[in-house]
Amino acid sequence: MQTTTSNVTEQISLAAERLNGVALKTPLQYISRLSEKYDCKMYFKREDMQPVRSYKIRGAYNNIIGLSDEQRSRGVVCASAGNHAQGVAFSSSKLKIKSHIFMPQVTPRQKIEKVRSFGGEWVNVVLTGTTYDEAYAASKRFAEQNNLAFIHPFDDWNTIYGQATVAKEIDDELQDFDVLVVPVGGGGLASGASLFFKEINPNVKVIGIDPEGAPKMIAALKEGKPVRLESIDTFIDGAAVKQIGDLTFRLASENIDEFLTVHEGKVCTTMIELYQNEGIITEPAGALSVAALDKLAPQLKGKKVVCVISGGNNDIARYPEVIERSLIYEGLKHYFIVEFAQKPGELRNFLNDALGPNDDIVHFQYLKKTNKEFGPALVGIELASKADLEPLLFRFRQNHINYINVNDHEMLRKYLV
Repeated sequence: MQTTTSNVTEQISLAAERLNGVALKTPLQYISRLSEKYDCKMYFKREDMQPVRSYKIRGAYNNIIGLSDEQRSRGVVCASAGNHAQGVAFSSSKLKIKSHIFMPQVTPRQKIEKVRSFGGEWVNVVLTGTTYDEAYAASKRFAEQNNLAFIHPFDDWNTIYGQATVAKEIDDELQDFDVLVVPVGGGGLASGASLFFKEINPNVKVIGIDPEGAPKMIAALKEGKPVRLESIDTFIDGAAVKQIGDLTFRLASENIDEFLTVHEGKVCTTMIELYQNEGIITEPAGALSVAALDKLAPQLKGKKVVCVISGGNNDIARYPEVIERSLIYEGLKHYFIVEFAQKPGELRNFLNDALGPNDDIVHFQYLKKTNKEFGPALVGIELASKADLEPLLFRFRQNHINYINVNDHEMLRKYLV
C-alpha cells in the first residue's frame, strides 16, 4: 500500500465502494439536549448501530478484501480487545476465510461471545494476556510462524482508509460543519478521519480524545514518537492501548488539531447520561468523544459539532462498575476505613453523630477482633450532593472519629472494594 496521501480521497472512495452492503451508512443524529447545553448544533455519528455495533467493521473488511486470493485462502490473524475482532469475524464469515483472533483474557464476555457468533466455524478465538498489547504480541508471533496475513486494527493503510469512510459519510451528509470529536485508541479512526478532512475540508477542526488512564497519544507527542506506557487503566477497553501505532501517530500528529484526555469516571457518567436521556447504549470507548465536551465547551459555542459514537458493545454485567465509578467521580460515593471502639453502641453513635440527614450507608464491612480495644470497619457512604462531603468530614473530626478516606488512595480502594 502506498504510504503517501496523494491518493487519499481515491482510496477512501474505493473503501466506501467495497463496504457497500457490508457496513451501514450510519445515521447522523441531531442531539437537542447537548445542542442547548453547549449553545451549538450537536450531532452524533452513530457507529454503535453497525451490524457489529462499532465502526471497526469498516477497517477490518477493507483490509481483508484488499488481500490477494492466495493470502485469503490461507487465512488471517488479528489481535483485538473486542470490536476489531468482531469486524474480522464478521468479514471472515462473509468472505468464508479462516481467522485466528487473539483477545486479552480480561475482554468482556459479551464481546467474546459476539466474536464467536459473528464468525461461527470460520473463527478460532485465542484468549491470552491481560492487555491488548500482550494479545498483539502473541498474535504477531502466530502469524509469522504460520505465514498468515496480519489484519492490524489500526496501524495499516487499508484499515485507516476503511475507518476514514466514517468521515466521508459525515461530509456527504453535513457539509460546512466546524468540529469533529473522535476517540483515539490505536489511532485508526482518528488518523483516517483527520486525514480525510485535511484533504477535503481543512476548516474542520478535528479533536482526538484518549482515556486519562491510557494517554498514549499525549505521551507520544511529548517524546515526538510513539512510546510504550508502562501501565494503563484497562477499563475503557476499546481504547486501552499502551502504544500508538507508528503510522497512526504520524498521521494523527500531522492532521489532528488538538488532543485531550478524559477521566474514566467522567466517561461512566456520560454513559449513564446517554442512556437516560437519548436511550443510547455505548461502551466506554464509545462515549469518549461526548465525555470530553465539558472541556471543549468554550470552543463549541455557535458551531456545528459532530461526536463519533464509536461503539456500543457494553456487557450488561459491567453496569454496576460503571455506576460505581460514576458516583465516585462525581463525589457522591465515598469509602472510609473507620476505627470503632469494640463496645456495644458504637455503630449507633456513629449513625447518630456522624451521618447527615441525607447520607446513606451503602457498604459496611466489620469483623470484631479479640483482645483489641479498637477495630477498623470499611464504610461506604453515598451522599445526596457533592457538597455534603465537607460537613460529613467535619462531624468525623468533631466527634473524634479516626478515619482514612479510601477514595484518596486508588490502589487501596481497588483492593478493598
